[in-house]
Amino acid sequence: MEKRYRDFPSYFRTLFDGRVQKLSVDGGFTCPNRDGSKGVGGCTFCNNRSFSPEYCRATSSIAEQIEEGKTFFRHKYAGQKYLAYFQSYSNTYALLEVLRARYEEALACQDVVGLVIGTRPDAVTEEALAYIGELAQRMYVCVEYGVESANDEVLKRVNRGHTFAEAEEAIRRTAELGIRVGAHLIFGLPGETRESMLEGAVRVCDLPIDVLKLHQLQIIRGTRMAEEYAECPEAFRLYAMEEYLDLVAEVISRIRPEVYLERFVNQAPEEYLVAPRWGVKNFEFTAKLEKRLRERDVWQGKEWNKMNNR
Repeated sequence: MEKRYRDFPSYFRTLFDGRVQKLSVDGGFTCPNRDGSKGVGGCTFCNNRSFSPEYCRATSSIAEQIEEGKTFFRHKYAGQKYLAYFQSYSNTYALLEVLRARYEEALACQDVVGLVIGTRPDAVTEEALAYIGELAQRMYVCVEYGVESANDEVLKRVNRGHTFAEAEEAIRRTAELGIRVGAHLIFGLPGETRESMLEGAVRVCDLPIDVLKLHQLQIIRGTRMAEEYAECPEAFRLYAMEEYLDLVAEVISRIRPEVYLERFVNQAPEEYLVAPRWGVKNFEFTAKLEKRLRERDVWQGKEWNKMNNR
């Protein structure tokens, strides 16, 4: 059955002959809202341990992490290739010589065919982008920006340390250099409304991005937000799964049809998750979403096309 949105596996099939797996890598970076450059404590929602696999630890070298990751995935799929996914913290937030050494250590590993670099819009320099642009001429490279929200008041409230205008500028500069661009949004941050999230998703997707990643707000142990939630849970709007399905379906209808959708939800490990507890795996949510899209006769860009006279 044909999907009603541009799914990420289809995107990868246009780029590679065989199966390609992302391998998370902790490059030992930090963030400007952690080291005192722009603030301390990091984003109030963030605990990197809640989404980093066991093999991904900065105490091991990058090459060692990749080898452990390959061992983890090798039994599932024979002969696959890999992308080194620099995931933890801001992976362009260092001097160019440091970035070059860490990226190229990953690329020197057997069967690694490209990079995915997670970072913040305010943590990329012109020289770093120029170097990444050179890599992108030779292999698959995607810079994933944590945008999180298009609402500056919300960004300030979660101690993000940058504005949406900075995200817009970084995305445009990156795309101009021929680098693939991903963007990440969190739905349900304190201070957001349903309409502001929908408008924000449209604004992000009208930028020159290739891939969009979404997930629901989760309250994670060990974060400032978990403390805030314990003190005043009524200040938070945590989605029930059925409500979130409707929100994502509407997002899909409103966004630019050319954007590929990589992820809709995230499920933190049990030991980290405070709320909400849906008990649904990513593939199960995706199946429910596809059913909801059919029921509502919604497809990607349906409303976007009307608004843009297409």
